[in-house]
Amino acid sequence: MSGPHVLIIVQNLPVPLDRRVWLECQALLARGYTVSVICPKGPGDPARQRIEGVYIYKYKPAPEAEGLLGFVWEFAYSWVRTAWLSLAVWRRQHFDIIQGCNPPDTFWFLARLWRGRGVRYIFDHHDLNPELFLSRFGAPKTFGQRLQYAGLKWLERRSFRTAERVTSTNESYKAVAVRRGGRRANHVTVVRSGPDTKQMRPIYPASPRPADGIDLAYLGIMGPQDGVDQVLLVMDELVHRRGRTNVTVTLLGFGDCLDDLRQQSTELGLDDHVTFTGRVDRPAIAEYLSRADIGLCPDLKTPLNDLSTMNKTMEYMSYGLPAVSFDLVETRVSGGDTLLYVPSGDIGAFADAVESLIDDPGLRVRLGEKARERVSTQLDWRPQAEAYVAVFDEVSGFSRPGPAVPDDGTKPEFDAQGRRYVDLDDPVEFARFLRERRGP
Repeated sequence: MSGPHVLIIVQNLPVPLDRRVWLECQALLARGYTVSVICPKGPGDPARQRIEGVYIYKYKPAPEAEGLLGFVWEFAYSWVRTAWLSLAVWRRQHFDIIQGCNPPDTFWFLARLWRGRGVRYIFDHHDLNPELFLSRFGAPKTFGQRLQYAGLKWLERRSFRTAERVTSTNESYKAVAVRRGGRRANHVTVVRSGPDTKQMRPIYPASPRPADGIDLAYLGIMGPQDGVDQVLLVMDELVHRRGRTNVTVTLLGFGDCLDDLRQQSTELGLDDHVTFTGRVDRPAIAEYLSRADIGLCPDLKTPLNDLSTMNKTMEYMSYGLPAVSFDLVETRVSGGDTLLYVPSGDIGAFADAVESLIDDPGLRVRLGEKARERVSTQLDWRPQAEAYVAVFDEVSGFSRPGPAVPDDGTKPEFDAQGRRYVDLDDPVEFARFLRERRGP
């Protein structure tokens, strides 16, 4: 007999592309829950999918929002499409719990509508929308800006107070839930977005970078708050002012700023040194991060970024990739002493740190080893999955013994694409790989 049915609602990314939500789905399935997801379509996605036991219902995303009215339309459109699909999920099988993931902070109202059918609500706190507003537009000055900011805080409070339990991505977010959301600390559980490091680990890349080259990598969303333009400024400094013509950068991801970034690359004369991949899947990420030499964390210090856990930081660490980051509070919590930190917005200092890694292969090896050790022992998804499922067990009263992330104890030699994993238990070979980023 299957356990309770959980409906997970996501608006900002498709599933399974959203790594956190996909890991959550797998953890719930492993512990006996039935799982359905409502999310927007990615390019080429069907309207209905069943992937590894998860039922996924997808809708065509709204056009890219511009201005206040555009964002209101996007939220309203997505809410209505989600509400309609929730009826389709209910017709297939009644659900017992809704998990709403922000942004935006609007699905609490849908949860209240379903409350009459006995459906419980858990809020998976991914983002700080008031801080996002401050990061993009600064402190509100006009009446309209103050109204928008107040509206975001009101929606956030409704999300916190409608939920029976809150799962937050880090301690900084938990503090917001307690202080601004009025939640009791024991009703907020920190579930970090750590990677499954037994699955996410370096492979021998099929297409290693040239032996005399250095490849930098950025992985993530490319929105106004993500600072990817800083990467291009660093590349301009390295290539055109410091003569590092053997340096390239691969930008993995997509977002509102992708077209602007392409244009900026051309204007800076960097097209021969910059590769934009667009949307990438897990196998492609493994290839690119296994072949890269240095990871980049260009997020500027803003009210949002300072308190947010950057998934890319932990993904770089999973692949033994040394990285340079602007100095942010929660990035230090994730990276510890395995990253190089520089003052926010200091392009020269960022380029200096990258050059120190370019010129010192031994430093790259030491930081890569420490990063892999830290992420696998302190940040791995497995303990987070147990904490996550425990919240659902508490709310539903259901409990099935067993690990939330099954592990048969084996260490496969090859991944699902037939690529050979680097032997992490062989310190000599692992160090050689970190220095060369290619097969033996």
